[in-house]
Amino acid sequence: MILEVDNIELNFGAKRILFGIYLRAQHGNVTGILGRNGSRKTSLLKIIFGCLASKYKSVRIDGKVIQKKLFQTNKVAYLPQHQLLPNSMKIQTAFNLFDVDWNKFKKEFESFKVYQNLTISELSSGEIKVLETYLILHQNKEIILLDEPFSFISPLYIQKIKSIIEVRKKNSAILITDHFYKDILEVSDNIYFLANGCSKSIKSVEDLVSEGYVRPNSR
Repeated sequence: MILEVDNIELNFGAKRILFGIYLRAQHGNVTGILGRNGSRKTSLLKIIFGCLASKYKSVRIDGKVIQKKLFQTNKVAYLPQHQLLPNSMKIQTAFNLFDVDWNKFKKEFESFKVYQNLTISELSSGEIKVLETYLILHQNKEIILLDEPFSFISPLYIQKIKSIIEVRKKNSAILITDHFYKDILEVSDNIYFLANGCSKSIKSVEDLVSEGYVRPNSR
């Protein structure tokens, strides 16, 4: 399965925010999206998902234009930048609703095993992000969108999430964005850089240096 996105135009008032975008993602690959604060990475994922309206957009799967909003096709799971689960929800309820195996999760994240009967409000922001990312990655969807899955979580958990992404990409096209560019470089098979409303394919760290996004020798 190949997902292609282009011909996007997003305006805020008279100002064009996104207009020169092309992204390509496919089963078996992780597609990373990098960019400075304000480059509208989150807006782009929302447009792809279908919860943010743009003036124009073209979303294609295997060359066929998707006329519906992508979330209406039952092909996509989306981890938003901000908290997804309500504070009042019990952790066990969240796993039941997402149809994900709690026992398997607690074997991979042993420190969470005492949290089963707690509510989301009783976790730290990093622990909530781990739960939400795990739940989204274990949805049986052709396309998975992850907006800042590594934010607020410990390096140990980041490595575990990366390992899960490596497994899950075998059955999904995964698009991921985060401020931690080294983690994006490590986990991604191909990368796009957003700047001035446009996307540019990135082949190496040197490309990010030339964009002024990464300092020389900061590997």
